Formats: sequence, C-alpha cells, structure tokens
Amino acid sequence: MSGEAAAGTVPAQVNLPGEITLREYGDALSVPLDAAIGRSLVASGFLDSAAPDPERPGHWRLRAGSQVGAVRLPGGTVLRISPKTPVGRLFFLLGFSLDPADAWRDSREGTINTGAHDDVLPALAYAVERQIDGALRQGVLQGYRETAESALVVRGRLREAEQIRRHFGRTPPVEIVYDAYTADTAENRILRAAVERLLRLPSVPGPVRRRLAHQRIRLADAAPLVRGQELPLWQPSRLNSRYQPALRLAEAVLRGTSPEHRTGPLALDGFLLDMNQLFEDFVTVALREALKEHGLTARLQDVHTLDLGGQVRMKPDLVVYGADGRTPVAVVDAKYKTEKSHRSHGYPNADLYQALAYATVLGLREAHLVYAAGRLPERATDVRGTGGLRLLQHSLDLTSEPAALLRTFRTLSARLAGLTD
Repeated sequence: MSGEAAAGTVPAQVNLPGEITLREYGDALSVPLDAAIGRSLVASGFLDSAAPDPERPGHWRLRAGSQVGAVRLPGGTVLRISPKTPVGRLFFLLGFSLDPADAWRDSREGTINTGAHDDVLPALAYAVERQIDGALRQGVLQGYRETAESALVVRGRLREAEQIRRHFGRTPPVEIVYDAYTADTAENRILRAAVERLLRLPSVPGPVRRRLAHQRIRLADAAPLVRGQELPLWQPSRLNSRYQPALRLAEAVLRGTSPEHRTGPLALDGFLLDMNQLFEDFVTVALREALKEHGLTARLQDVHTLDLGGQVRMKPDLVVYGADGRTPVAVVDAKYKTEKSHRSHGYPNADLYQALAYATVLGLREAHLVYAAGRLPERATDVRGTGGLRLLQHSLDLTSEPAALLRTFRTLSARLAGLTD
C-alpha cells in the first residue's frame, strides 16, 4: 500500500459498500475494506474483532461487541451496529439511569420518546430534539453570568488590578466586571453542543435533522463549546426544572463513546452506546432506588482494597450499607453477558472468583451477581472452607416490560436488606 493510502486516502480499487450492518455480539461479517480503514477500526477498539479475511483478499472480518450505534468511515461508508435489546427498551434503561424518579413512580415504557425509530442513532436524535423542543417551549432560559471586559464607560465593578496592569495612568477604556442577563448560560451551551454533535453524525433522518437545525437557531445566543473541554457545570433548580430532562440526555450524548476522539491512522466519526456500561448503570441505579424503601444506603463504585497494604484496589458496582452508613450488608456486581454464551457455557467461573473476593474483604456471608441473561434460573454457590459463604447469580430479562423489570429489583432489594431468603 502506498504512503498516501496509509495516511488516509481510500484506494480507488476498493469498492466500499454504502452501509455495513453488524449486530451486537453477532456473527462476524466479511466486507470489502481498505487496509487503512481496517487498521483504524482495530485501533478504535469499539469492535469485538476486526482482522483481514484470509479467504477473501481485500476483505475484513468484522464482529461487533457491546457497543451499539453508528460510525461514518472514511469514504462515506456508515458502519451500523444494532442492539440485541429492542431500541424502546434500551432507551428505557438509559432514561431510568439518567433520572429514575419518573420511571420508578409509574414504570412507563420510556421517559424518553424515540418516536417510531428502531435504530439507535435515529432514535437518539429524535429523542434529543423532542426533549429540547419541550425545554424551549416557554422560551429560551436566561440567567445572570459574570462578564469581564474592557469598556469606555464604567458599568458594574472596576477590576482595579487589571486596570493598573493594562492601562496605568490612562483614561478609558476601563476594565470592568458585571453580571449580564443573557441566554449564554451553561444550560443553553450544553443543549446547543448536543444539537451540533448530532447534526455531524450519520444516519440522522432528514426531518429530524431539519428540526435539530431549527433548535440550533433558537439556541444561537449560547456560545459554542470548545471541543475537548469539560462540559460547563449547571445546578438543578426550580428555574431550570423544565430544562433538566433535556440536559441529562444532552450530557449523555456529549459524554457518550465517540470514536472521533480515538487514536488511529484515520479519523472516525460517530456515536456509540456501550451496553456493558448502560446495563451496569441501570442495575445499580435501580437497586439504589429500591433500597431506599428499606432505609439502606447504596454506594456505586465504592473503592476498597484487597490487601492489607492497600495496593490492590477493587470497586464493586454497588455496596449496600446499614443504617449507620458504614457497615457493609451486601455487595452486588452487574455483568452484561449475552444469553447465548450462558446457554452454552453457563455462568462464568471468573465472576464467582471476583464476587468471592468482594464478600471476603467486606466481611459478608453473601455476594450477588446480576446478569442480562434472559430467563436463566438463579444459581447459588456455597463456597467450601468459608463456613457458609454463598454466591448468588441472578438473571435479568431485558425483554420484560419495564414494570416487571422494576419489580425484580424490589424483590432483590428485599433480599439484600435481609427481609427474605
């Protein structure tokens, strides 16, 4: 291959398909692909595997892992990864993880409206646009923001140090600082950035794209965010309550996995959701909410150490503490495993070893593992030589109705609270 091809040009002899569709943890697919693009996919790491097809020159075998969504490859090809979980249910998991209050109260199919779209990125773009439209229905939120500038007249407060440093002994301009009532707030900046992010992505339907462009115009007074910088901070309040659902979803868009930031020989642009992380977030948030009914505190990703020297760190997904807030009473780890792998191999032994370490360090008689494993029965493992330590493996069927899913967590929370066996 020439140096130019390695640098990013797609050779004319490679006939790239317009679209490549993979399924989460599905079978590998052999597709015509330029070697530079293939190497970029390997470097990006969002596929389970990507390698040249030994039986078909000019083809690569691609297999998706836990990340779902769409990516635009150089040359215009769109790589789409569809989830095993129905899109409507996937967005219920996402909406609950972002803000469990509404979903926990009435178990609606989704606090996030995805319209009739059955693919991740179109559904996401539709949902964000609808949420932003609802947030702006009463007008663009304005607020006070401290502004510093050079001016010909004094307004607000004089910045004495800056005035002396920059204009010592001179008449205006003067260095001033004042509170400006403006639409250039953290909330509007985040919404505008999410809109602009989605407008750059592939697979956004035309009608949704046009509505997103309209929302960008409505948010034009908010300054654009600089790529790579941290998102501006905002605080939930009565004044921005109508913005909050849109803000949480917008932040999920901006903080989600973005292949454009990964290293590799070529730039890739797209948006992906990691089902591993989404499942873990959903399980831990749902259990945390359910445990409140029992007066227990649950902490997510609480750091503990395996060794006495404190060198080996471990972070269980969720540790439940008693009424004093200090004594561990239960530990839970969420494992997003495909139902197919469980049917052929059963629950993985390595997960049991991990759960055993958690229970041992925390001084517990039980540890719990929760899997996205369909309808597999609960399994209990009594550990030899421990005087009765038990490891319990539970399965969660993500195709169940939301109300049924939440009932499962109420049952499990009662078990963690020691109210049932």
